[in-house]
Formats: sequence, C-alpha cells, structure tokens
Amino acid sequence: MDLPKGKSAFLWGPRKTGKSYWVRHHLPHALLLDLLKTDIFADFSSRPSLLRERYQDHKDLIVIDEIQKIPSLLDEVHWLIENKGSSFILTGSSARKLKRGHANLLGGRAWRKTMCPLSFSEVEGFDLEKTMTSGLLPPHFLSPDPVEDLRAYVADYLKEEIAAEALTQNIPAFSEFLRVAAVSSSELINYVNIARETGVSHNTIRTYFSILEDTHLGYRLAPWKKSINRRMILTEKFYLFDVGVANYLARRQPKIGSPEFGKSFEHFILMELYAYKAYHQPDLPLTYWRTSAGYEVDFIAGDKELAIEVKASRRVHEGDLRSLKALLEDGPVRKACIVCLEDEPRRIAAHIDVVPWKMFLQRLWNDQLLN
Repeated sequence: MDLPKGKSAFLWGPRKTGKSYWVRHHLPHALLLDLLKTDIFADFSSRPSLLRERYQDHKDLIVIDEIQKIPSLLDEVHWLIENKGSSFILTGSSARKLKRGHANLLGGRAWRKTMCPLSFSEVEGFDLEKTMTSGLLPPHFLSPDPVEDLRAYVADYLKEEIAAEALTQNIPAFSEFLRVAAVSSSELINYVNIARETGVSHNTIRTYFSILEDTHLGYRLAPWKKSINRRMILTEKFYLFDVGVANYLARRQPKIGSPEFGKSFEHFILMELYAYKAYHQPDLPLTYWRTSAGYEVDFIAGDKELAIEVKASRRVHEGDLRSLKALLEDGPVRKACIVCLEDEPRRIAAHIDVVPWKMFLQRLWNDQLLN
C-alpha cells in the first residue's frame, strides 16, 4: 500500500490473510498498537482518550491492529486526523462490529483497502491441484498438513467468532449453513432451500450471508444486466473467499478430471479476479450471465466487458462455445475467452480465445487483460 504522508487507510481482510505480517515487515518504523495484546486492549478499552493523550504529537504513521475490538477508538482517530494531521493504518477482519455499534468510520477520511488470500502472482511453483485442498490463506498454503489447519480455522474462527457476529447461540445451525453455503458456492442463491436444509428462517439465512460479506468471508456475484434480446436470470450467486475453506466445508477433495475439480477451478479463477480487483482496480465490475433458456457464462469483467468461461478440461471443443457465442451475438460484450487446462493458446472462433490458465493469470496480473 503506497500511502502518501498525511493520509490514513483501513486495511480489511479475513483472519490469516497476512495483514499483521504485512504491517510488521513493510512498516517496521511505524508505531504499532496491537489490540490482540491484553495489556494494550485493557488500556485503550477503558480509556480511549489515551490515544490522543499519548500520541497527539506523534508525527509518524500509527498502526492500530484489529481496530474492531475497540470501536470507540475511532472517535479519537478522527480527532487526531482532523486536528493534528496524524496518519493511521487501521486493520481489521470485520467492519460489521463497527457498523453495528454505529462507530465512527471517519467519513471518507481514510482510504479503504482489502487484503485477500495469496494469489497466483505471489507464489512460485504453483501447484493447482494441491491448492484446491490447501487454499491460499498463507498458513494453510504453506502447511505440511493443511487439512488440520483448515479444521482448526473452521472450528475456532468460522463456527465460533463468526457465529458470535450473528448474535446467535445456535452454533449447529450456523455450522450447517456454512456447509450448505460451501456446497452451493458458485450456484444461484436460493434462500428458501438453504433455510430448509439449515433449519432456520430464510430471513436468518439472508443475515448469515450478509455476515459473511461483512467479515470478508464471501462475495455475492451479481448478474450482468446489459443483455439486449434475451430474458435474463437476475438471481445473485455466492462464493466463499477461499477455495480451500470451501472444499473443506463441503467435504470435497478435488482431483483433476473430477466434477469437484471443475467447480473448484471456476472458484479459483474468480478469487484471482477478486484479488486483482482489490489490488489493481477497486471499481472493476465482476458479474455473470445466465438466460432463462439455459445459456450461461461464468464471468464478465471490466468496462470493456471480457466474457470468461472456465473449463477444467485439457481440450476445449466446439460444444463448449455455445453460451459464449450466444452472448457475443446478443452483445455488447467485446471479446471472450475460455480459461482451461490446455497447454497452448489458440483462436477457436471469431472473438473467442482459448487461453491456458497460467497464461490467463499472467496476463491478468501484468495488466494485459482488462485495460
């Protein structure tokens, strides 16, 4: 994050994405207040004014880690920004606690940045099949036993802390919701069916999905609405934030060639697009296209409207072009590609390119795809 002097920023992201690690390694000279430390938490939770009293003459960057633990500190941060020109980086895993408590979100005085799990561009020797099991949260990706780490992450964080965000004592129902959300990840959201499987009301299910979004643990994918001649399906889809977490919750172990791998491969490509959006183009629109007649294209990205179909196959055939051709005929998409496991790129039809997945991601992260 290139933060000019005098500017402040929120840095949001799920637990274990590496926010604290990044702060310690990239901002070694900043003043760090880690609210996970009990003594620091006790000091500032009882007297938020200590921030102003101690640091009003501090001229360098101040980092407050896990800001959502003491929402009232944000009033002091606001005062220091306005009256002393102080600069802050405020990290956190949940804006929901701040919103719920009507905390001061600084009224546009701080940039908003998001940290995602690792991306293809940050990893050497990327093992696609292994990644489908481990996911891309750094401790899990680097672990000799990622399944054990995922089990602990789900049990200690998702099922306990996130359930607390829901203000619910019904941990079994929330746990079942997480499993169903993982199984149905990449599918149209059906609140009534998920409520039936989970045993709670559909309004509660809506709240659960909102919590996953507020804690950066999932994303709704909106339908593309620029179709000219076709009747559209306008229901949102939902994806969990990490393919490894999703597969663990859904009890999948994807192997190349299996239907489970195909679903995971699509999920992985979308997470790369979301990470690129977070780091390069925060306003990048990401949508999907589906018609009532059954045509569907996985993703549409950018103002230039690149249509992306994901196929976990080593050979793309003419039949795989059906939906992309229908979309190109309907417009106004400018170009299309199929991301797949083939070894070499090729042009398969007018305006449709077959692109090996590694080449697609290299072009994406080199800003050669969506600019």
